Amino acid sequence: MTILVTGAAGFIGAHVCRALLDRGDAVVGLDNYNDYYDPQIKRDRIKALCPDADIRVLDLVDRDGLAALFDEVKPDRVVHLAAQAGVRYSLTHPHAYVDSNLVGFVNLLELCRHRGVQHLAYASSSSVYGDSATPPFSEDQRIDQPRSLYAATKAANELMAHTYAHLYRLHSTGLRFFTVYGPWGRPDMAPLLFSRAVLAGRPIEVFNHGRMRRDFTFIADIVAGVLGALDHPPEGGISPESAPHRVFNLGNHTPVELERFIAVIEQAAGRPAQKVYKPMQPGDMVETMADTARARAAFGFEPATPIESGLPQVVAWCRDYFGDRA
Repeated sequence: MTILVTGAAGFIGAHVCRALLDRGDAVVGLDNYNDYYDPQIKRDRIKALCPDADIRVLDLVDRDGLAALFDEVKPDRVVHLAAQAGVRYSLTHPHAYVDSNLVGFVNLLELCRHRGVQHLAYASSSSVYGDSATPPFSEDQRIDQPRSLYAATKAANELMAHTYAHLYRLHSTGLRFFTVYGPWGRPDMAPLLFSRAVLAGRPIEVFNHGRMRRDFTFIADIVAGVLGALDHPPEGGISPESAPHRVFNLGNHTPVELERFIAVIEQAAGRPAQKVYKPMQPGDMVETMADTARARAAFGFEPATPIESGLPQVVAWCRDYFGDRA
């Protein structure tokens, strides 16, 4: 099996590449190494996690380059994790989201369609639930009131994938990730931001005065979910109602109070956090919680890592990787 992984130098992408290689798949990755955060972290991540992976430097908006890669590699399946991430960044850099998450996604859909890809598994986000859903979020709830442009692009991806499944029988699966964390994580997200700040004795900004709950999901559980979904392509008949497209929540199903989250970091770091309480940020959600029954039934998804064992690994990695730069 030849698997193409987009966003291969990203947090989830590099861990997925490692898992695919370990089980014997042929893996080709692509990443544009953009500067949304320090590209050196991405290079170091690849060097540490999957130095044996074939990673190409390529942007999804490069249609000709992407087509040439598909023609060369001839992937059987695609794991699409490349995207412009971040809720708050979308407030100031909207065109980056349109280019990567919309234009890039159409380019990928077209190539999967025309090159006979068996299954496309792509990253969506818990952000799609917005204001219209209530916890626990289930895949059957509405997603038509997003709180950010980032969330809107991810909801659009799901609609676009369904359309290609309906029109062209492109088998595809959307994966709604819930606040993924772990070693080699994204430095713009709370687990690393807070861990580094506490280790260095810097203050942390606690939004909505700490009254937030997140369904933090450890990277190993997410990788298991990605591979489980990839290995179980959706079936579909000839009717529009049976288009071969499905969407799954991949979360821990255990929302954690932000103050509890910080307390676990404090304990792992061996020092107290200096908290600066702030109002709610535009685009953020007060609570996320995944209903994972559908993924459990489809491919046995069972997240098994609580923050009490996952966060100390993040703190230890930050101490080791950043050192005095924490």
